Amino acid sequence: MKRTIIDTKDMELEDNVVVIKRVTKVVKGGRNMRFTALVVVGDKNGHVGAGLGKATEIPEAIRKGKEDAIKKMIEVPINENGSVPHDYTGNYGSASVLLKRSPEGTGLIAGGPARAVLELAGFKNIRTKSLGSNNKQNVVLATIDGLSHLKTPEEIARLRGISVEEVLN
Repeated sequence: MKRTIIDTKDMELEDNVVVIKRVTKVVKGGRNMRFTALVVVGDKNGHVGAGLGKATEIPEAIRKGKEDAIKKMIEVPINENGSVPHDYTGNYGSASVLLKRSPEGTGLIAGGPARAVLELAGFKNIRTKSLGSNNKQNVVLATIDGLSHLKTPEEIARLRGISVEEVLN
């Protein structure tokens, strides 16, 4: 995964809590209850991140998840149609998410966990299919993995040492 430090001071960030789970640990004196919150953060302009927060209270878990998501933000390329530059399948664990290019007017076609990531990233026209595991945390991380591996035609042309027109044809 490519990691670039993104300055979030001047960004208008929105967050979306994907799932809150109650986790129980059985100890000698009884049961310890904790909460984990999976939070997705994005600016709807090509920046998105997901984080996990754990705490004894739900609001604290959400706050920690948001901080973790901001630390793990990535920049994603969005083409002129508001879609991905090329098709790609992101993987995380046994979850796979297929990201497909779409023409103008398609809209955002995605399941719950993948939709949260794509909305906050700023995509307008994209089709996705969740394959394999339907664990929400793994689907979110597979979507982010797929988005982090996308390359623009300009990047590919620069890497190959040819013009953008040669890449597109």
